[in-house]
Amino acid sequence: MGDNSKRALVTGASGYIGSRLAPALLADGWQVTVLARHPEAIRERSWARDETAVRVVTGDATKPADLARALEGADVAYYLLHSMDGQGDFQERDKRMAHGFAQAAADSGVSRVVYQSGLHPQDEELSDHLASRAEVGEIFLAGEVPTTVLQAAVIIGSGSASFEMLRHLTHRLPAMVAPRWLRSRIEPIAIRDVVRLLVAAAALPADSNRTFDIGCGEVLTYQKLIERFATADGLRPRLIVPVPFLSPWLASHWVGLVTPVPTGVAKPLVGSLVHDVVCSERDIWDATGVPAPLSLDASIAAALGGSSRRSGGLPEPGEADPAWLTSADPEWAG
Repeated sequence: MGDNSKRALVTGASGYIGSRLAPALLADGWQVTVLARHPEAIRERSWARDETAVRVVTGDATKPADLARALEGADVAYYLLHSMDGQGDFQERDKRMAHGFAQAAADSGVSRVVYQSGLHPQDEELSDHLASRAEVGEIFLAGEVPTTVLQAAVIIGSGSASFEMLRHLTHRLPAMVAPRWLRSRIEPIAIRDVVRLLVAAAALPADSNRTFDIGCGEVLTYQKLIERFATADGLRPRLIVPVPFLSPWLASHWVGLVTPVPTGVAKPLVGSLVHDVVCSERDIWDATGVPAPLSLDASIAAALGGSSRRSGGLPEPGEADPAWLTSADPEWAG
């Protein structure tokens, strides 16, 4: 256990990553403040019941007064928010929210901001989703508070939007005519490793202000990922025929029909799959001392857990942890 005088603010704590980060910080000896528009959703979590270690602030991250209350006494602030909710104009809303948070963090004397972002290629015109993730990272890095930006591609973990999209596509379509971007190269990472790196990022040197690419070390196409998932889950080999005429817009509706991922969330996620998203450096492991990441196969096995085909089949839409359907989930994928 660490020094329990350390306090971290976790935004997006009802989302997929935030709901896993908060208990990990508590286990590492941190006190945790949570900013939530719906505090009752936080207080239902088992980790939030210790009022001596968890402080829940009711408020909205777009309001300076609420941010000031939440940031009071915080040493590190985790920014796990975005506006990808299918309502349009999410890029502009993300930009405004990031500027406001960066200023509030500086005013409060926070020593570090940690932001979970999306892995993206350099020198390419990015999808709206990845462009927004990159812009938010740039806003924090240009601010007054030293910032760590962790950039991930597909996050492998039961309940993540990317993993549930992969799981439902693979289970429900033994044969599929699929977009040609299934040949895009990706480097996934397990949710366990994402959370461990987020916790460790709080202890980076005071002068560290940069992005870090995070991945499992294995690069493959999305098509190969489907095939690997099918093998791990005891399914027959999937027949996948990429075709050129399924645009990201059409494909997002296709994904929405086959999986429980809402079209408003699927559209920007699918649009990001046109890019190769592969780590260009692996400095984070040496910088933090976190042990080597899980292999891809181990990540899939951990994500399947008790819900694999061998142990009873696929949960129906709505049966998974509802946190993965919320707009507070900042993971790339997907």
